[in-house]
Amino acid sequence: MTSRFPHVRQDVAASLVVFLVAVPLCVGVAVASGVPAELGLVTGIVGGIVTGLMPGSSLQVSGPAAGMTVLVYEAVDTYGLPALGVIVLAAGLLQLLMGALRLGRWFRAISISVVEGMLAGIGLVIIAGQLYAAAGLQAPSSGLDKILGLPGAVVDMLGDSEALISFAVGAGTVLVMVLWRRMPGPARAVPGALAAVLLATAVTLALSLPVATVEVQGLLDAVQPPGADAFGQLASIGLIGTIVAFALIASAESLFSAAAVDRLHDGPRTRYNQELMAQGAGNTVCGLLGALPMTAVIVRSSANVHAGARTKASRVLHGVWLLLFAALLPWALALIPLPALAGILVHAGWKLIPFRQITALWRAHRGEALILVVTAVSIVVVNMFEGVLIGLALAVVKTAWEASHAKLEVIDKGAGPIQVYLWGNATFLRLPRILETLESLPEDRPVELDLSGVHHLDHACRTALENWAERHGTPVKVSGDGVRAAAADPEQPVTPA
Repeated sequence: MTSRFPHVRQDVAASLVVFLVAVPLCVGVAVASGVPAELGLVTGIVGGIVTGLMPGSSLQVSGPAAGMTVLVYEAVDTYGLPALGVIVLAAGLLQLLMGALRLGRWFRAISISVVEGMLAGIGLVIIAGQLYAAAGLQAPSSGLDKILGLPGAVVDMLGDSEALISFAVGAGTVLVMVLWRRMPGPARAVPGALAAVLLATAVTLALSLPVATVEVQGLLDAVQPPGADAFGQLASIGLIGTIVAFALIASAESLFSAAAVDRLHDGPRTRYNQELMAQGAGNTVCGLLGALPMTAVIVRSSANVHAGARTKASRVLHGVWLLLFAALLPWALALIPLPALAGILVHAGWKLIPFRQITALWRAHRGEALILVVTAVSIVVVNMFEGVLIGLALAVVKTAWEASHAKLEVIDKGAGPIQVYLWGNATFLRLPRILETLESLPEDRPVELDLSGVHHLDHACRTALENWAERHGTPVKVSGDGVRAAAADPEQPVTPA
């Protein structure tokens, strides 16, 4: 056995660790997304067994992710739970298509500031929303309303003893997760999230606390493949936009996670196009089962690597353990207090906010820090999809501005022609400053414009330079080996040297 499968012990041990990490996260993400708890386990099972068997990334583990919670909740709230399967199915097929077209590597070109801003915005919305859930209160629908409504929620909670008890259970869950890392070595073998949920459940049962627990439907009852009515909603433009958002955001999160996981081990590197297709296959199956969308999850993936996993067998086995748990112990879910799951999501949301990266970016690249903050704020104020688009647009504008760097130098020796040297990329973005300098030159002096240092001269700049030369009171001589400059009429004073 060990000769045929030399790493079986390491992989089995790692799979059990990942399973213990995955259970509370799968259930917590499902509840926070507004869907039955069992659907989170279904996505975890598919992520382990289906995606886990496919090529791409050997040690990365997939399942329901906190980063998709906000988008899923909005989709279910807008289109209903039956439409979720259609959205996830279509998103999976789109991922398969993108993988077949070898577009996986292009996700690595997305600005890291936009991605971190997306995660920060999601984290803020998750934290705000789950603070209401921890107290057993109804959260407002939009991210901005969630944050603005927190003071009122505090007032309501202070006047309600049951809400205070519920919030205390959630706060205790967060505290246990934060302090669990300081426990002795043997205790740290139990994942912090699982330990926190078990302790919260034990305290709730022992003291008969009046807190809500997870509603259990049963695995087979929770799985509802999409019907014909749900597919009929594909005519909605809004639904199509949601599908694109699911596919792009899930793909970006998965492939960025793959890059991070590759830095944690020395094994085979991720093949991005195949990993994108593996994620697409998993989401297609999840869609057919009416379950949550999946992405690669850095928490489970890093736990897999740190537990000593050597092959993809560990992630497949973790899916098998999830299946056995969901089939044999569904009653255990009904014991879990909802504020404990809210606490887990608050902790997960906090970890999504890249505080260290923001500080480092502000010191070294303030433009990137601005993109990160604007993306996060846009997600909170508007919604996730449009917030990401705003961040991407800002990143493109910043890149275009930096790429159009141009330098203009004027040398006037007092006699003879005025010498003007232009270097860099002369684009329309730099045109106002270029023209301002040129138009300030004396009209009664000849000018020599040297463009030999120009790498790129766009049409707007070329046209503006020609018009300026025509209007200048004395001849303008343009030289430059790298850029051809000539007047439309040979009699005009713009002449190449």
